[in-house]
Amino acid sequence: MSLALARTPLDAWHRDAGAKMLEFAGYEMPIQYAAAGGEHGIVAEHGIVAEHQACRTSAALFDVSHMGRLRFDGEGSEDLLDHLLTRRVSDLPVGRVRYSLMCNAQGGVLDDVLVSNLMTPSERRFHLLVVNASNRGKILKWIEPHLQDYPTVTMSDRTELTAMIAVQGPRAVEVCSRLFSFDPKRLKYYRAVITDQFKKPVIVSRTGYTGEDGFELIVRAEEARRVWENLLMAGRDEGFTAAGLGARDTLRMEAGMPLYGHELGETVDPIAAGLGFACDLQGRSFIGDEKLRQIASAGPSQTRIGLLPVGKRPARQGSSVLNRAGRRIGVVTSGGPSPTLGRPIAMAMVDTADAKDAEFQIDVRGKPVAAVPTALPFYKRK
Repeated sequence: MSLALARTPLDAWHRDAGAKMLEFAGYEMPIQYAAAGGEHGIVAEHGIVAEHQACRTSAALFDVSHMGRLRFDGEGSEDLLDHLLTRRVSDLPVGRVRYSLMCNAQGGVLDDVLVSNLMTPSERRFHLLVVNASNRGKILKWIEPHLQDYPTVTMSDRTELTAMIAVQGPRAVEVCSRLFSFDPKRLKYYRAVITDQFKKPVIVSRTGYTGEDGFELIVRAEEARRVWENLLMAGRDEGFTAAGLGARDTLRMEAGMPLYGHELGETVDPIAAGLGFACDLQGRSFIGDEKLRQIASAGPSQTRIGLLPVGKRPARQGSSVLNRAGRRIGVVTSGGPSPTLGRPIAMAMVDTADAKDAEFQIDVRGKPVAAVPTALPFYKRK
């Protein structure tokens, strides 16, 4: 007997708007929307490409409520997170956000996360950890035993009590500045603040997963639909639209951003994945630090690279990457068409010894397709 899929607080809105719903990480999530327009604020030319282009030219709203949100209260919460994460948390000022990773003792990635140091209007400080939806249960189980060493720290799972909305695109900042008591234009990148929207609390962080500017908002579950519709209404004349996980994936691929289960996993270390910047290896101790120092010193056995397949046929995850002699040297971790570039793109993990070659091939359904290496990201906003 299969377990029932979870639904986000915005589920009814998605269905009313004609979204195509599919299972993702234990949730029913919108992959793309049908043509609706009008009250639902969907682009007239519906589908993944149109939603993708709306994000690149105006702004798009994404329901990312399936992401896990874990709150840490009490003295010593920064010390606990310092022990668990590859980035320092003890020196993270209030209002700052950091990208980090959680690793096992072998240096394999358990998850990539965002950690924030926040303060309520009543000056109560806490840390917030945003984790991938597919890893939420695993991360909760991983952290629980370590709480015994930090008796003054409490962890609470806020995922079901809240909703998370990403508004991303070149028009996002200007439009959002009309909606909150705190002007979000004052936020620098990787900053966050607790403010309000029509006297209801909201956490606003200047972060995202699309390669565009914008914000991620965390609100109470019962306020999600009101905030979502207010955002669409405020951006209606600017071309704002709702977008599903299909466009979110093509956007993050163009931006060269890793996705857990593709570029990241328990058998992949952050150095190989190109995330050495997110590992503070000097002068501190955390789970997996010794192994990561060894890898950083010797160099990783594999390296993440960008590839541009020649022609129109996209290379999908799992396709073999070959050198010019036809020897298998790696595997495609993410691949598909790029709506912005108008051609296929792919990320791959390949043997480090071959990573700087000038020519590659990708086995696409049994046929070798030439592929040109390129620097990541594939797309970078102006």
